[in-house]
Amino acid sequence: MAAPCRKIINQFVKRSLKCFEPRVIPCRWSNTVRNHTVEKHRHSPLSSTRELVNQQDSPSDVMVPREFRFVHPDFLPYPVWNRRDRVREKLEREDMLKRRAVIDIPEFYVGSIMAVTLADKNAPGKQNRFVGICIDRAGHGLYHYFVLRNAIDGQGVEIKYDMYNPLLLKIEVLKLEKRLDPQLYYLRDAPLEYSTFRLDMEPVSVLKGAQVPLNAIKVKMNPRPWCRRWERHNLKGVLPLDDYITEKMKKQKQHPQIEKPWEKHDLMLKARTSIDDREVDQIMTEVYKRKEKIQKEKFQKRGQEGKREVKKAQEVKK
Repeated sequence: MAAPCRKIINQFVKRSLKCFEPRVIPCRWSNTVRNHTVEKHRHSPLSSTRELVNQQDSPSDVMVPREFRFVHPDFLPYPVWNRRDRVREKLEREDMLKRRAVIDIPEFYVGSIMAVTLADKNAPGKQNRFVGICIDRAGHGLYHYFVLRNAIDGQGVEIKYDMYNPLLLKIEVLKLEKRLDPQLYYLRDAPLEYSTFRLDMEPVSVLKGAQVPLNAIKVKMNPRPWCRRWERHNLKGVLPLDDYITEKMKKQKQHPQIEKPWEKHDLMLKARTSIDDREVDQIMTEVYKRKEKIQKEKFQKRGQEGKREVKKAQEVKK
């Protein structure tokens, strides 16, 4: 029995020594540089090709509305500082504005009822139209997306659309409104009556310049089980959940590791997950100017097309 024991001990020693051997960790992108390193090199005084930052001390001649950043959150850059690249962000904004010159993307918020027409080669008319309520809107730049939900034949259906997908043919807002919560994923665990809309729904008109109406409806949730622990999310658009949760769940909700009360006073966390207001104003001013030019070009094209149609009608009469 001594020989097998020695073999086992030797194998154990060899395996334990392997932990101390130097290992070479392969890099997936060995020929690239991290974004924060590139940013330091661009603005470093030691760099031969230093990129100067445009400091706009003088006030801009264009007055951008205060709510413009909330209407177009897709133009806001990614807030994580070590994953930003200002050259890539500028190129993406150019592509986004070119796409907006082709298709009309209206103003909408989470809670608005929308209809999206998508090019589908497998559909009978080569088009597919879906109507639903917007339950989420997130992403930055060209990766901005929104999610629509509707109940069809007693089954909840959700479709995620990339806003700048070239297959999108038309985006319509049938009813413009807001909700109390930034996301409406809790409709998955609510009765289907809160997420059921007719596919032939007619649009509801809103006066130009009026405030966006706020829908303060309180949703009644179905009994558990739920897809998430909704009692921990501090939802405003949901009726109290005391009848569905136990005393143990109430105590868990009050635990400091779940509530995290220190995040309200963490200034470094806010700085790492937010963007400087001056930079946001600079980006929104640039986008606002370009958007006005695009609208003027659209009006000119429509006027030229109208004149051509009038000339053709006159020639037909003659």
